[in-house]
Amino acid sequence: MADVRVKARKESVFAERFGVFAECLLTGVWIAVASLGVVTYPAAFAAGARHLRRRTGHQGGGLREFTADFRAALHGGWAAGLAGWVAAALAWVDVQAVRAGLPGGPPVGAAGLFALLGLAVAGLRAAVVWTPGDSWRALLAAAGRRTVRDPAGSFLLVGGAVLTVCSALLVAPLAVPVLGAVAAAAVAVEERYRRR
Repeated sequence: MADVRVKARKESVFAERFGVFAECLLTGVWIAVASLGVVTYPAAFAAGARHLRRRTGHQGGGLREFTADFRAALHGGWAAGLAGWVAAALAWVDVQAVRAGLPGGPPVGAAGLFALLGLAVAGLRAAVVWTPGDSWRALLAAAGRRTVRDPAGSFLLVGGAVLTVCSALLVAPLAVPVLGAVAAAAVAVEERYRRR
């Protein structure tokens, strides 16, 4: 009888972990669809991360809650998304200047790309801790500090972004569900930082 209970407990732990993995993949699809608005990606990641926090906290949630969170996060999230695209455009101009052979270009180009990575990580960290009513400006400022103070966590998020890009290059459809895995990694990084 005790043997059956142990086996059932092991199976339920496996089922729970597999369920979280499946939820991450589904959340990636939701994030991708919500990001189609080009400047809506911070709100999409915020809603996806909030959904994953609810699921791992056994609080339920589904598409209806994701949609409500997405709408609430759009309030200031679109401006953060627009700022992200402006930063990416500036980095592209920086890279073009380096390719044109301007003096001192390689160090400036490397600094620009490094700054863009830092901004992307800070944006992801801000989106992950978002709750309804939060100011995106305050979230981004605090996330920038966490990005610098927690280099290991920031490096993990850069690795997740690289994984997403590699997935997209190898098998394009894989990039969509992997977005949920990146959101889950960001949730884990923030939880790790909070507990330290």
